[in-house]
Amino acid sequence: MPILEAPSAYPNRKMKKLLCLAGLLIGLSSYAQECPDLLNPLPGSTNVPVTETISWENIVGVTGYTISLGTTPGGNEILRNSVGAATSFTPPLGLPDDTLIYVTITLFILGQPDIICDSFSFRTEDVTTPPGCTTLAGPLDGSTGIPVGTNIRWDYSPTATSYSIAIGSTPGGTDILPLTDIGNVLSYNPPADLPELSDIYVTVIPNNENGPATGCIEETFRTGALATLPTCSSLISPADGALNVPLSPRIEWTPVPGADGYRVFIGTSPTVNDVLDGSSFSTTSTNVIDFDPNSIYYIRIVPFNAAGEAIDCGQEVFTTILGCGPFFDATTGELVDLSPELDFPEVIGICADDPSTVITASNAADGYRWFLLEPGRETLIQEGPDFDVPGEGNYRLEIYDNNTGPGGDFECSSSQEFTVVASSAPQIDATNTTLGAGVIRIEIEVSGLGDYEFALGDPAGPYQSSNTFSNLPVDSYRVFVRDINGCGTVEVLVEPDLTLEGFPEFFTPNGDNVNDFWQYIVPPSGINPITRITIFDRYGNLLAQIDPNSRGWDGNSNGQPVPPNDYWFMAEDRNGGSVRGHFTLKR
Repeated sequence: MPILEAPSAYPNRKMKKLLCLAGLLIGLSSYAQECPDLLNPLPGSTNVPVTETISWENIVGVTGYTISLGTTPGGNEILRNSVGAATSFTPPLGLPDDTLIYVTITLFILGQPDIICDSFSFRTEDVTTPPGCTTLAGPLDGSTGIPVGTNIRWDYSPTATSYSIAIGSTPGGTDILPLTDIGNVLSYNPPADLPELSDIYVTVIPNNENGPATGCIEETFRTGALATLPTCSSLISPADGALNVPLSPRIEWTPVPGADGYRVFIGTSPTVNDVLDGSSFSTTSTNVIDFDPNSIYYIRIVPFNAAGEAIDCGQEVFTTILGCGPFFDATTGELVDLSPELDFPEVIGICADDPSTVITASNAADGYRWFLLEPGRETLIQEGPDFDVPGEGNYRLEIYDNNTGPGGDFECSSSQEFTVVASSAPQIDATNTTLGAGVIRIEIEVSGLGDYEFALGDPAGPYQSSNTFSNLPVDSYRVFVRDINGCGTVEVLVEPDLTLEGFPEFFTPNGDNVNDFWQYIVPPSGINPITRITIFDRYGNLLAQIDPNSRGWDGNSNGQPVPPNDYWFMAEDRNGGSVRGHFTLKR
């Protein structure tokens, strides 16, 4: 017998927080609750296929949804279905064609009145052709040993609005049931048992306003020996419709005379068995651990014996306690989530040259668990807010708070999977500069194990992920590169090739303290790339050499003023580059 096991219990480390959950179920007050938007079809859509799936926005804290379809706002003459936590629904019999259909979503919130949302509408397509054929869903074509009391079921045929069925004991025969239109249904229960140990021939023909399907084939199955099927069972605990069911209940159902066992189906919607899908039990109870809180569960118990399974056993439903949430407080209408907030990165780098790395969970919580994730399993390797990282790999951090409610103590947790990767300080391999019209583009090439980011001028940043800086004024720049995981920062001075920018076109050494000296103008960065400047006359005669950090040339050579004229210079930088140009001396 399959039993879903409970998680291990952990001791409380702080004073437990008392949640007056029982009080949330009394003294209800009305409040404005957000309703979902229709996602498909969009409101106002036309020519919508009759096979369309209807979907809507999920609203956090809502326990379940009911969908109603009608031809007037709020109407439900087409159908009304509870879908649990699902946010989509495909009408099992399709939609009527060429019809303005109104969709109404009703919100079920535990302990509160249902909230009926405003209706949306769309118009379906006009079907102009007959439907296609269908096939048996049970008994399947060619099956044997079928109980004589079986129902006959078939699949939906798109655009069909009714079905005709014929049943006989010979090929093409109709001695059991002549061809009969039984309406828009997907099953037929013969009024009497079928003959035992016999071949049964069934033809199902879908119809719509345009006529019947054509060319539908006859299917057959063989009945078993006459035997008595068991009747259906029903829930004892939790009772059908129960609210506030614990998250680890013992499920018990009534015993059925003549049953050899029971198949149990449990799901979060009427059509999805995502908890148990037909698991077989020889007893009339089982433990199911770890239901989700604030959720609706649908359960169906099907007894069976050698003759087959009980026929048409219905679904029953119950709703679990509020638990950790998120749920809506019935008194205030506020969304409550008792799970601790967790803000933790998905990727963490450790420095390759530092074998001991400790990371810390910064969020406050009653407890912390660190798990190693390996294919097919996870292992608890440490507790507490600090984690001694064993090395690269995949891990999960779980933080939890301890709480007390009407059902006793319970734990609310949040978790984050993360990957640990090795990092190292960056290594700058090259700096590439491209000059434009008065601007410069810098690209930094780096290598190493880490993830790197880049900043100009200041080791404190701001940093960017791109290794390229564009449209900068022509200047020398100090670039900083750091590993985002803290494994090191390096810097490099990037100096563009010398240009004539920064060298004055004239000067006037006339003693008025304005432009009395000719000198390279240091750019805004304050980084002076020039190491030496030599000045010549038009014939190439050396007139002066000036220090780029001095006031500059005063217009004299050998202590004597040179005449007004054009003069030439050559400037050299620390990288061995040089630039030549000329300027004018005016007196």
